[in-house]
Amino acid sequence: MDRIDSINQKILSELLANARISMSELAARVGLSKTPVTQRVRQMEESGLITGYRATVSRVKLGLTHVTFVEVKMTDTRQTALDRFNEAVRAIPEVEECYMIAGGFDYLLKVRSRDMVHFRQILAERVSSLPFIHATSSFVAMEAVVEQG
Repeated sequence: MDRIDSINQKILSELLANARISMSELAARVGLSKTPVTQRVRQMEESGLITGYRATVSRVKLGLTHVTFVEVKMTDTRQTALDRFNEAVRAIPEVEECYMIAGGFDYLLKVRSRDMVHFRQILAERVSSLPFIHATSSFVAMEAVVEQG
């Protein structure tokens, strides 16, 4: 799929808002019949534009209301060290997001926990034991102004 036309943009917008929408309802919302909408969705799936569907879970209802961003500075930034860090950080379920950063530190983690006590446990037992960590700095979020999911 080389380009995304306005119909596919509308389809994607609707699916992002509600991935459980029926093809009939999706077709009605984008102004096409069910068959061409189904074909377009299938093409976007096959091309890799749509990579999957997932449930969005209320982190508040799970009691995971505490968000902390953690800057990570590495002792080694050679590819093998980065690969080991990447693999290990993926195994920490409380790390909701992890980005390699160009700047004054190497990684930025978004860690979600129940409270400060829980976060300190995650930091001490999991994050600090990741390979090749030199130092961390933590920043507690006071309010989510814009947040996906």
